[in-house]
Amino acid sequence: MARKEYDVVLDSVSKEFDNITAMDNISLKVKKGTFLTLLGPSGCGKTTTLRIIGGFESPTSGRIFLRNRDVTDVPPYKRDTNIVFQDFALFPHMNVFSNIAFGLKMRGSAKRQIRKRVQEVLDMVGLPDITYRKPNQLSGGQRQRVALCRSLIMEPAVLLLDEPLGALDAMNRKQMQTELKNLQMKLDRTFISVTHDQEEAMTMSDEIAIMNQGCIEQVGTPLSIYEKPASKFVATFLGECNLIDVEIVESNSNRVMVTSSQLPGSFFFHPPKDWQNRSNHKHMSMMIRPENITIAQDQQICENKIDGVVKESVFKGSLTEYLVQVNSTEIKLQIQGKSQFNKGENVTITWQETDCYLIP
Repeated sequence: MARKEYDVVLDSVSKEFDNITAMDNISLKVKKGTFLTLLGPSGCGKTTTLRIIGGFESPTSGRIFLRNRDVTDVPPYKRDTNIVFQDFALFPHMNVFSNIAFGLKMRGSAKRQIRKRVQEVLDMVGLPDITYRKPNQLSGGQRQRVALCRSLIMEPAVLLLDEPLGALDAMNRKQMQTELKNLQMKLDRTFISVTHDQEEAMTMSDEIAIMNQGCIEQVGTPLSIYEKPASKFVATFLGECNLIDVEIVESNSNRVMVTSSQLPGSFFFHPPKDWQNRSNHKHMSMMIRPENITIAQDQQICENKIDGVVKESVFKGSLTEYLVQVNSTEIKLQIQGKSQFNKGENVTITWQETDCYLIP
């Protein structure tokens, strides 16, 4: 296995607690300078995976490599990693300077070098003037930046973030998403973050690893996972979607025709280049994202169309969300702007062949 281009490699790692399997034979490669997010529901194994990388847990089986070095049995303080916790874990009796400088002092760095580096990292996160405040004198966003500074001052090869924005309010959370990504790009360091927040993962990540029941279901860019999920779980966990059970009636390299017991008529799908690798499945699920469906005007109708009745209409500011009843199935769609259709109104909904995706 060529590991030199990767900062982190997990090679068939499993972790068991008593009779519970937290990680089930996970293999993962993280390239240098990547912002990777481990995303999944509570109890899926993402925090255990982060702690295994940091050395806070030992694997039951498998190997861990950091920058081509086997660190499976290496303790946390001897790994080239550092971690930022959800609750920040700042020393309440120390001021900002002492909190940030703590690691360098333990390392025995010169006082002049420590002062210089503390000021550099505070300038980097936009907090040059809070050096002598105590943590209880800071806002949540400021405490988060100080926690980042304390980890970054040690210049780790890999920074681990355990629900880093979980303790912030909604406004600070959105601001810190952008700032954290910009900081990672500026430093060109590998960041590995854990979250269950889809928007947070989509905003910050170069790559996302979707986890479920101790396994990684899919790794890829936010766009690739959103548009081409590998499983029904991935499709429903990353964003909203409509999933319709279908059967393939006709298939070639240019077009696939399917039918469904849930909906009347036939529907068409434009297959991707790798379609032949998956086309042996006759029964599949057709995924359509709500934003890819529209309520048709005559000139907009394409071959994928169904007649239904508006069951709900909810105005959400920049868009209106509709729930359209077709037989016993409800289809969710989102249209930009305020509502143009009323509850109980008969409508035709439509979508393009390229705006749906078939999942085995």
